[in-house]
Amino acid sequence: MQAHKVVFGVIAGVAVGALFLSGVSAQTPARGRGAGAAQATRVHGNLLQVMRGILYPASNVIFAAQSEDPATIKPATPDPATSPNPLTSSYGGWTAVENSGIALAEAANLLTLPGRTCSNGKPAPIQNADWQMWVQELRDAGMATYKAARSKNQDAILDAAGVVSEACQHCHDKYREVPGGEKNRC
Repeated sequence: MQAHKVVFGVIAGVAVGALFLSGVSAQTPARGRGAGAAQATRVHGNLLQVMRGILYPASNVIFAAQSEDPATIKPATPDPATSPNPLTSSYGGWTAVENSGIALAEAANLLTLPGRTCSNGKPAPIQNADWQMWVQELRDAGMATYKAARSKNQDAILDAAGVVSEACQHCHDKYREVPGGEKNRC
C-alpha cells in the first residue's frame, strides 16, 4: 500500500511539474463549448429576485437563530437532503447560519453588477455612493454573522442579526420604502 502512495506522489509531482514548465496553470478554466474569450458577467435576475432568492432566505436563517439555538435544531426526517429549511437540512444547525452569513456577503457582490435592474425595470443605482456604502455594510454584516456562527455563540448571533437588520434597513429606507410603492422603487 505504501508503494502505491509513493508512485502516486511521483506521478502527481511529474504532472504538476509538466504543467508548470508548459506554463499551464491549475487555475486555467477548461475549454468547452463557446470557449475562447472570457465569458462576460451575466445578470439574470432583477434586484427583487435576488433579494427574494438569496438575501431574504439567508436573513431568515440568521433571524431564526436569535431565538433558537442552532445546535438544538434537529435535521428533517426522513431525509434532511430534501428539507427546504436550511436549518433542518443536511447542512443545518450552525453550518446553515455560517452559510447564510456567507450568502449575504457574496450576494453583496451581485448587488453591484452592471446591468442589474430594479423590479420596475429601472437600473439599480449601483453607481450611487450611498448604495455602494450600504452594499459594503451588507457584506460586513454577512461576515460578522459568519464569524458569530463559527463561534457557535448565540449571544454573538443576536449582535450579528442586529447588524444585518441595520444594514438592510439603511438601504430599504431610501430605495424600497418609497411613496408609490414598487413602481417607484430604486
